[in-house]
Amino acid sequence: MTRRTKILATLGPATDDPAVLKRLLMAGVDVVRLNYSHGKAADHARRAAAVRAVAHELGYDIGILADLQGPKIRIESFADGPVELIEGAAFALDTAHPSDAGTVDIVGCAYPELPSDTAAGDILLLNDGAITLRVTAVTGTRIDTVVVLGGTLSNRKGINKQGGGLSAAALTDKDREDLVHAISIGADFIAVSFPRSAADMDEARALMIAAGGSAALVSKIERAEALPNLDEIIAASDVVMVARGDLGVEIGDAELPGWQKKIIAASREANRMVITATQMMESMIVNPIPTRAEVLDVANAVMDGTDAVMLSAETATGRWPVKTIEAMARVCVGAERSMPQKERARRTLGRHFERVDEAVAMATTWTAQHMHAKAIVALTESGSTALMVSRTDTTIPVYALTRHERTRRKMAMCRGVYPVAFDPSVSDAMLAEREAIESLKYRKVINPGDRVLLTRGDLTGALGGTNSMKIVTVV
Repeated sequence: MTRRTKILATLGPATDDPAVLKRLLMAGVDVVRLNYSHGKAADHARRAAAVRAVAHELGYDIGILADLQGPKIRIESFADGPVELIEGAAFALDTAHPSDAGTVDIVGCAYPELPSDTAAGDILLLNDGAITLRVTAVTGTRIDTVVVLGGTLSNRKGINKQGGGLSAAALTDKDREDLVHAISIGADFIAVSFPRSAADMDEARALMIAAGGSAALVSKIERAEALPNLDEIIAASDVVMVARGDLGVEIGDAELPGWQKKIIAASREANRMVITATQMMESMIVNPIPTRAEVLDVANAVMDGTDAVMLSAETATGRWPVKTIEAMARVCVGAERSMPQKERARRTLGRHFERVDEAVAMATTWTAQHMHAKAIVALTESGSTALMVSRTDTTIPVYALTRHERTRRKMAMCRGVYPVAFDPSVSDAMLAEREAIESLKYRKVINPGDRVLLTRGDLTGALGGTNSMKIVTVV
């Protein structure tokens, strides 16, 4: 329990072996990701069941995140395999062109609205920005372009518009079906791809509630047009993801680092958890050690205050999934250890709050830091107090004690918070506190003589009722 930053790993063929999955969790995975852009519903159900079984065996609380595909704006396929686009050459995209008859001159497009979303002078970026096209004319279903940056182009590559502006809705029919499926297999988090505004997140929440779900909703910030609406999207979300792949393509590499820091800071200020994702240890898909640039990238996100760092193909299809988790865990611990204390203090002092439980959380953190407490213990139902304490970036471990397994799995994403199963046998608050302390003593995370701070509500088991802090010396 020395690492505060959480690790989110994508499942895939490389993790399907039960022995590998077990080693993956033991190496430090806190939350697993099911990528609905790949595989069938049955694959995701099987992997979710496997995670639950291994986590139960190990006694771990592991969260499951279902990542919806979202609108995939792609070219169609080429008749004779990949083509080589040459700088200065003409190239067309046509939504009416046969889907399997692309050539070096023209290819079909799977997004019918692309012609109405583009105009002469626009820049289209294909294959994650590897190929750049400038639109010269739009006629009916056909978009004529000139190749600005060429290269090899193969089937079904993605299309982005520089600066954003594509009108595709965040939730497709497939996403709506996948959302219901994710709820049926017990996903703790559901990620919405390409939201443009709070309305997209509100729609996803309404669909989830209608299907009987209670998962935390994750907004993936990956569209340029999401940035002006960032605060409202964060407010409509439970968790925010800095999805650096598509976002970097749309806004450009030079703008991406600053926006990463802004998104993380804004999410923390709003008491939301935040994930940093995409290409964090990309080289470990094939190599057993990360590059120094990747080490610094992960460390930078940790020092920015991210709750979790995410791995994609590195664990889903890579050769070294367990080594990747071990490397990421080492880097997280090193970055946390090197963070200057004055930076933590600045974050704490700069916050404002209005709710009673938030005031209690702030007072608890401040007192614990100055009394050199060994731990902060939050008796919680929803996990909200533990989350608020974690926003102050305290170095003191926060133990979220709750009887609710779903709350524990959600807290698995929260930086510096360690969920603990605890169901008091009494309703009396004083006796429940004693049971909580004994539970942590039994786990050997606190010892006689340690000073801990405990938060709770007047009514044991009441949701959102934390209103008091207590200083306890363990006996």
